[in-house]
Amino acid sequence: MAEPSPSFNPKPGKPKTRLPRGACDTHFHVFGPQKRFPFAPERSYTPTCDAPKETLFALHKFLGVERGVVVQSAAHGFDNSAAADLLAANKNYRGIALAPAATPTAELKRLDKQGFRGVRFHYMGHIAAGDAVDDVLAMAKRLADIGWHLQIHMDGPRIPELAPSLARSPVPVVVDHMGRVDASQGIDQAPFKALLKLLEKSHCWVKVSGSERISRQASPWRDAAPFARKLLAECPERCLWGSDWPHPNLAAVPDDGALVDLIAQMAPGEAERRALLVDNPARLYGFAA
Repeated sequence: MAEPSPSFNPKPGKPKTRLPRGACDTHFHVFGPQKRFPFAPERSYTPTCDAPKETLFALHKFLGVERGVVVQSAAHGFDNSAAADLLAANKNYRGIALAPAATPTAELKRLDKQGFRGVRFHYMGHIAAGDAVDDVLAMAKRLADIGWHLQIHMDGPRIPELAPSLARSPVPVVVDHMGRVDASQGIDQAPFKALLKLLEKSHCWVKVSGSERISRQASPWRDAAPFARKLLAECPERCLWGSDWPHPNLAAVPDDGALVDLIAQMAPGEAERRALLVDNPARLYGFAA
């Protein structure tokens, strides 16, 4: 098991960027509280402290976020209870579950009633290997019947390998964290070109989150900015933003206020920010317009 990952920044700076009404954070996690929601025994990492829904709600209020999408944490494995608990507490939130590709449809429908709208699969070296992509696509046929989508977390070098399969998905596919490319390799690198080609498919989306993950520099992660701007230029109607709070598996925990201020660099215009933060999430996750 990996060493415990750093916890979140307890005192983020107040962002200078004012978010539009209805702004949505489409990617964050909750950890615990462990006394109620213990971590999975087979987890690949261990957070250093609880990061419960109350702390997340307070952060969102501080940042000006009104809606959110909680992504089930790998630390909790396939027990989606902590995320479901958050969804029960606030109807302005949706969820992305972790579930094996063979999960019965009846269980998926139960999660749907709790507010989940998709299922995430990992193709990352630091997280235990999951289902083969062909099995995921077989599951996707069943997801189509309940209006769910796939969320894919993959290492940059694996994009060329996985993209042809994802291009055939019968449901929307959301790629996490700008494809986890290595920003130091520049926007002409093969993995990023493969991501752009995948995004030519109208069912494929991408999160312009994780600047601090793809960057090889310190805050404000300037080497990541060209990737976000290119993605927003190529498919502005299918880009989403997320904070990735509480930032597991990072050597240095970012300031969430600084992450919000990055949005103004990615989408400088008011209409661009509204599409990224309000309109696009509303369309994908089923929020009111």
